[in-house]
Formats: sequence, structure tokens, C-alpha cells
Amino acid sequence: MKRIHVSIAEQKLTLIEDGQPLAYYLVSTALKGAGEISGSEQTPRGAHIVRAKIGTGAAPGTVFRGRRPTGEIWTPELGLQHPERDWILTRILWLSGTEVGRNRLSGCDSMRRYIYIHGTPDTEAMGEPRSHGCIRMRNSDVVDLFERTPVYTPVLIEEQEWLRPPVSGLD
Repeated sequence: MKRIHVSIAEQKLTLIEDGQPLAYYLVSTALKGAGEISGSEQTPRGAHIVRAKIGTGAAPGTVFRGRRPTGEIWTPELGLQHPERDWILTRILWLSGTEVGRNRLSGCDSMRRYIYIHGTPDTEAMGEPRSHGCIRMRNSDVVDLFERTPVYTPVLIEEQEWLRPPVSGLD
């Protein structure tokens, strides 16, 4: 069974199958740290699932707003024209919390907060917190993860490092 682990401390996402890491990706979580409250612009912690996958077959750099493609492909020039945008590109894995009262329902619902794993301009730094709550990835990495991850895959987001045995060729 596949699952995803996100370490906020390491700014790393690990794709795991049957307890073994399949792939590591550098990510960018929230600039404002970890937290579950709606409107906090923080990355929610705890157990989640991939509720929906959006963007199958979209070109790398496809711009999404409201989970729909805008018809634009991100370029540095487009980025300069719209510096205020929080770019959601290429693919979206929409997360839903599974812990009632922590990241599901009431004022802390990850799905209602539109928390995604998504692509971002490749000019954005990875490995450091800079997002508005989502988990940002390089476009090529989010395509790879998207193709390998079925809907309902469990996702665990934690502040600490993932303690795992070293795997040759992956560390």
C-alpha cells in the first residue's frame, strides 16, 4: 500500500510503499509554519488522504485557479505580469483531513481550506517554507508523484523528521 509522508522540518515529501521509500522530493510548506485553523496560511498537520486528483494530462506549467485550468501556461513573463498570484501549476492533489477536530470539520477542515500538493514555478525555492499553507513541488516532481499516487492515498504531515532506515540510492 502506498502512502505519503511530509516532513515540515526537512521540507521533504516521501512516497512510501509497503514501508519502503520509493521517492523523495523537496517541497515548500507554509511560510507561517504549521497549524490547522482556517485562514491561518499554515500547513495543517496530521493524517490526511488524497481526496481528488486534478490536472491529468495538463501541460507542465498549466495555471489553475479554483481548481480549473485558466488556459495559461506559466512563463517568467506571466509571473511578472501577475506578481500577486499564488501560482498553482501543473497538477493538484487535493487533501482532506481525517482527524475530526484537528484537520477535519469545524474551523480546521483541510479540504475546505483548499490544501493541496501542487506544482509551482520552477523559479521558486524548494526546501524552505514559502507557501500560503499548501505543499508546493517542482512541476516535474508533482507530475511524477501524481502518476504514482492513487486517490485515497494516506498522507501524513508532521513537523519532525521521518525516522527511516537509509536506503541506498535514495538519500
